[in-house]
Amino acid sequence: MITMKFRNLLLFVIAALSISSARAADVVFLELKDAWTLRAEFGEVAAELAVSPPDIITVKAEEYPELPLFNPNAAPWLKGRPLRGVQAQECSTTGVLQPDSVVVRESESPNATVYEIGRDYQLDPFWGSLGRLDGGRIAEKQAVFVDYVYARKRIDSVVRTKDGKLALRKGTPHVTNPGQPVLPDGEVRLANVFLNGRIEKLTPDLLFPITETAYPEAPRTGPTVARRLLPKTMQKLDAGEKIRILAWGDSVTDAGYLPDPKTERWQEQFLARLREKYPKAEIELLTEAWGGRNSDTYRNEPPGSPKNYREKILALKPDLIVSEFVNDSGMQGEYLEKRYSEILADFREIDAEWVILTPHYVRADWMGLSSEKDIDEDPRPYTKSVREFCAKNNVAFADAAKRYGRLWRQGIPYSTLMLNDINHPNKEGMKLFADALMGLF
Repeated sequence: MITMKFRNLLLFVIAALSISSARAADVVFLELKDAWTLRAEFGEVAAELAVSPPDIITVKAEEYPELPLFNPNAAPWLKGRPLRGVQAQECSTTGVLQPDSVVVRESESPNATVYEIGRDYQLDPFWGSLGRLDGGRIAEKQAVFVDYVYARKRIDSVVRTKDGKLALRKGTPHVTNPGQPVLPDGEVRLANVFLNGRIEKLTPDLLFPITETAYPEAPRTGPTVARRLLPKTMQKLDAGEKIRILAWGDSVTDAGYLPDPKTERWQEQFLARLREKYPKAEIELLTEAWGGRNSDTYRNEPPGSPKNYREKILALKPDLIVSEFVNDSGMQGEYLEKRYSEILADFREIDAEWVILTPHYVRADWMGLSSEKDIDEDPRPYTKSVREFCAKNNVAFADAAKRYGRLWRQGIPYSTLMLNDINHPNKEGMKLFADALMGLF
């Protein structure tokens, strides 16, 4: 029989061997002793570390001035009103609500009428949203008071202390975007432990030994991708001429959800770094984005539409178009080849060069992933099809997907970068797009 320690050690060896820059001696070994205890070994030093269970929050009589009608046919995050405690940037965080803790009352009084699930209201237990039911006792625009219990996510770090010992540092809990603990000078982060919401115990897929401290940039050999595939762009940058760049995409490109879109969006971060690298060039950045839509949607809009493809993309006559469409992820194979070939022909007709951003990773279950570890290869057919299209047609692509796929090696569960717990990256997530773009230059 394979013991837990042997199985975990085997997984560690496989991971370590796959990274030429990481040696076994540089990586901490973690073993689960029980539900909330780790044994950590680093070189000759070992320690047993107690991990605190998830932070549990109990909410009493939280007032909601009114409840919408529960709509079972809506998108899962839109069926009802998310409970405030589990609310993410625009929807809710899944898997953190304790469903059987939800109690809906007519008033704050403990003797008030308690409404019945299935009769007066309905709850989506996974997404943590609720709404009133037609024919129930909750009237339109009637206030209700809700009790519930939920967990917050957390990232704890296994560290080597200044005096060479092993210790556990507790991170900052948050329902959607927990932060890694800030370490004092002299401490080194060796691994992260991800408490992914309402969990009963630790499991191996929640342990993230750090095997890389940064994405392994490809060694520079010969001309850059930009010099080979974006000659017009490079000529203007080198000569310090005026150049127009268009960022074209969906809600991730629009990114109005960010605290400061004008500095935090991927295209703004890319622009700042491009200007730093080519200070003499006069770079103009334009953005055309449409949340919840894809490139087909743009191309199907009629003339005169605020989002008509020819009027809002081609008519701008940019020198360089950088496209980001995570919402194109349903495309693949011949369909993608046909659609993207048509777009490429349009861009070449206006003498514009094109960079395609491969998409970031989104919800694990939407991608068919069972874990946020061992995910170097993007399983989505779209990403493979984009890479093949670009190779076949000499189109530049910036591989953000590759960077997201290796975050686990840096101890980072990629979902913690999603402000809506689905697919909207925060500033750090946006930086990965800018990193991928600058890698071309």
